[in-house]
Amino acid sequence: MRTYIGLISGTSADGIDAALVEFAPQPRLRLALRQDYPEPLRQALLALATEQAPISLRQLGSLDHGVAVCAVEAVQRLLQQADTPPAAVTAIGSHGQTIAHYPDHEPPFSLQVGDPSVIAEYTGITTVADFRRRDMAAGGQGAPLVPIFHQSILSSTKEDRVVANIGGMANITLLPRAGAPVRGFDTGPGNALLDEWISARRGEAFDRDGAWAATGTVERDLLRALLADPYFERRPPKSTGREYFNRRWLEGRLPTRELRDGNVQATLSQLSAETIAAAVRAELPGAARLIVCGGGARNHDLLGRLGTALAPMPVVTSDIYGVDPDWVEAMAFAWLAARTLEGLPGNLPEVTGARRPVILGGIYPGRA
Repeated sequence: MRTYIGLISGTSADGIDAALVEFAPQPRLRLALRQDYPEPLRQALLALATEQAPISLRQLGSLDHGVAVCAVEAVQRLLQQADTPPAAVTAIGSHGQTIAHYPDHEPPFSLQVGDPSVIAEYTGITTVADFRRRDMAAGGQGAPLVPIFHQSILSSTKEDRVVANIGGMANITLLPRAGAPVRGFDTGPGNALLDEWISARRGEAFDRDGAWAATGTVERDLLRALLADPYFERRPPKSTGREYFNRRWLEGRLPTRELRDGNVQATLSQLSAETIAAAVRAELPGAARLIVCGGGARNHDLLGRLGTALAPMPVVTSDIYGVDPDWVEAMAFAWLAARTLEGLPGNLPEVTGARRPVILGGIYPGRA
């Protein structure tokens, strides 16, 4: 049995998810936890991602180090709670915190902070990091990378399935039951705009259970304006992030007339649901079910809207397959780290658009 740790901080930039995963040989989650970012660090990361504020090299280095220190603290807490020594862990797979993702620019570019040298040195555990850029070097989008893990743990030989990973952004994985290749792409915003709006209007970090959105009425004119963005009509492969779908994007599409804040929140929830549902219907209309993971799996309002938009297709969470939806991405980067150390590809060209399968990431040895 091999033991790995996966670390991920998504586009919500609220902290680091850490998962202790055992492979025997299938991955099994042993323990997981969240390490929150200190608020000044979180605000600096959000400002950089959504406002594209100028940043000095010294500030960039500070963010790189700050995220890495939080990652180290997450690993140390995880090992302490699991009563597991660092020597028992084969490697850490650390995604880092994305601060820039421009796959369609020339040249394409993606940058994550969270210095893996600091993680390897402070924990003593070999660390695999910088997963996205090798795929981009091979002509891919560098995202999404989790579909290959979805294929490993959630595919079926008896039915077509779709997995929706709903974090700040939402992506889907198309899992045909036989023959056809696995595909996947970012559908657009998941929770990011919901988080932005409730933060701006209520000073809250997120809309717990979608309770605020559930009180509102969808503003159909606003929804049409949001859905008119050309990203939603683009054919995959495609990926996106807060660099595109952020508060400035939303405010540029709000009407001049005053709207009730709760109605805007409901409209943003409907936007996420409709763009995910439209992608499912367009790409795998015969799917037997939609399996939801990520933070969006806890948003009851969003799940209800998805269920309505896709009816009669069942919408379920990954819980029913024994996979906690909160920790799927962290588990995925433990799994990808294992792939890298085994010399196996970690991307799916049908998903990212890369020319070929490639081994992802760099390896930073731990202390001997």
